Amino acid sequence: MRLLVTLTAILSLIIGMAVWFNHSLQETADDLSRQIDGISLAIVQQDWQSAAQQSEQLEREWEEKAQWWPVFLDHQEMDNIEFSLARVKEYAASRNTALSLGQLAELKLMIEHIPRKEAVNLENIF
Repeated sequence: MRLLVTLTAILSLIIGMAVWFNHSLQETADDLSRQIDGISLAIVQQDWQSAAQQSEQLEREWEEKAQWWPVFLDHQEMDNIEFSLARVKEYAASRNTALSLGQLAELKLMIEHIPRKEAVNLENIF
C-alpha cells in the first residue's frame, strides 16, 4: 500500500510539473510573439527607431524569460532562435523592410512551434 501511495504521489508530481511547464512555455511564447508583432508593425510603419528599440527589448526579454528553456528543450532550437534574433536586429538596423519582416515571421514561427512541439498530448506521445 505504501508503494502505491508513493508511486501515485510521484506520478502526480510529474504530471503537475508537466502541466506547469507547458503553461509557462505557452505564456512566454505568447509574450514574445506579441513583441514580434509590435516590431513588425513598427517596420511596416517605417518607424525604424522604434523597431530597433523593440528588437533590443525582445532580445533582453528572450534572455530573461527563456533562460530556463534549455533545461527542457533542444539546444539546437534555442540556438536557431538566437541566430534569428541577431539577424532581425541587424536587418532593422540596416532598415531593410523585406528581410526584417521575413526574419520576424520565421522567428515568430519558431517561438510558437516550441510549445506545440513540447505539449503533452497523445500526438506527441505516440
